[in-house]
Amino acid sequence: MSAHSEVFPSVASIWVNGEPKQVPSGQSVAELLEFLEVACDRVAVELNKSLVRKRDWPQTAVTPGSSIEIVEF
Repeated sequence: MSAHSEVFPSVASIWVNGEPKQVPSGQSVAELLEFLEVACDRVAVELNKSLVRKRDWPQTAVTPGSSIEIVEF
């Protein structure tokens, strides 16, 4: 690797509301919502067909291939 090469963070391929997305790998649900610029005050999140409680977002990992449904109300 030369001194002029850029280092890119690794990315994960996931599905968000049925659409394929490339996101930084190693994120929690909370970090993903921030990355996607989703206001978290009135949101429900389903990860791989299981509802994730808001209090669990910071420690719930989003892994490559995950399917996420985000419902804002």
